Amino acid sequence: MAHRKAGGSAKNFTDSNPQYLGVKLYDGQVAKKGNIIVRQRGSKFRPGQNAALGKDDTIFALADGKIKFGKKNITSFSGKKKVVTTVSVVA
Repeated sequence: MAHRKAGGSAKNFTDSNPQYLGVKLYDGQVAKKGNIIVRQRGSKFRPGQNAALGKDDTIFALADGKIKFGKKNITSFSGKKKVVTTVSVVA
């Protein structure tokens, strides 16, 4: 006869790794070519001059220079107007 009740396995011990998203370089800071400026999911920020969008929506610098955040008015295909934040690298 067992002297102790059988213990079940806990189900809430697993945890996922953090994703480290957000702005990495701010307005006025100096970026080198290839530096990551913003890590994001979706396109909250859009790339501007001398910046590009990676396949995981990461914005990175294409040239050396200072970071400049700005606003841009865009019109979608359905005719709705929207203001988006652009990230540029000014040489």
